Amino acid sequence: MPRPHRPRPLRGLTAAVLAGLLAVAASGTEAAAAGGPPRRAAAEADAYWTPERMAAALPAGQRAGSRERPGAVPPSHPFDGLPQVGTFFWTDGHDTGRFCGGTVVRSRHRDLAVSAAHCLRSPDPRKHLTFVPQYHDGQKPHGVFPVEDIYIDQRYYDLGTDRGARWDYTVIRLGEREDGEAVQDVVGGFGLAIRPGYRHRDVRLIGYPGSSDAKYPKPLDCSSSTHRYTSTDPNAPGDFLEIACAGYVGGTSGGPFLVRDEDGYEVIGVIGGYHTGGDTPDISYSSYFTDDLLDLYLDAVEGERPARR
Repeated sequence: MPRPHRPRPLRGLTAAVLAGLLAVAASGTEAAAAGGPPRRAAAEADAYWTPERMAAALPAGQRAGSRERPGAVPPSHPFDGLPQVGTFFWTDGHDTGRFCGGTVVRSRHRDLAVSAAHCLRSPDPRKHLTFVPQYHDGQKPHGVFPVEDIYIDQRYYDLGTDRGARWDYTVIRLGEREDGEAVQDVVGGFGLAIRPGYRHRDVRLIGYPGSSDAKYPKPLDCSSSTHRYTSTDPNAPGDFLEIACAGYVGGTSGGPFLVRDEDGYEVIGVIGGYHTGGDTPDISYSSYFTDDLLDLYLDAVEGERPARR
């Protein structure tokens, strides 16, 4: 049985606790030693995920529809991506390639990333489950990192993608690259903001679209503002971050909402939540990052057993 959700001490200081953990992670004092023996899982994943297989992968979940939102919407543009932001690839029970976005966040053991829970909630077998930082144009510029554990709130498993929309986030523990390097040592990591507020004037939204005219698609980049959206759908209750950015079709799920901080960026959201990210390509959502996400993060840092569907 999965370990029950438990309260932690000093709940009023959770943001400070996380800040301390991130400071330790940024200092590098507990970095994994480089030059270890090659990891078979990473080598096998690197060989399996060829440019052709990555390009043929389908979005993990359907989100944006074809309806357009009236009014001016900030445009998005393709670019070569950021080292800390990448794509999870895997094959499902039918051996169909799937993908979803993710972002490396700073942690004590330098091995964590965040994404949307609806991407990885499926009970179907997930084979060759791998993270490719800064994937673009069919390239794996920083190699591949196999997934070792997926931390999703038990309530999201129990309630599903709509009624559990407020918990549509996940923390993923990554194995080492083939040469023994931890992901944060290779690409760095961003801060993870808990209870960051809803209103931000300058937010960077990055996502990997599932449809593109290019053979090997690039991620999308857009800057816009966020505000609070309170759901009017009784089947998907909650308060969410909302952002207007054009062109974020299916496949962009799990991509980060980024705000600048003194160390680069903080992740304040991931595309998902309300209707698994939205009903139109021009408006995207994120579940609000609360202490429930902090619990998942701390469980991952401490190596606790994840909840299971």
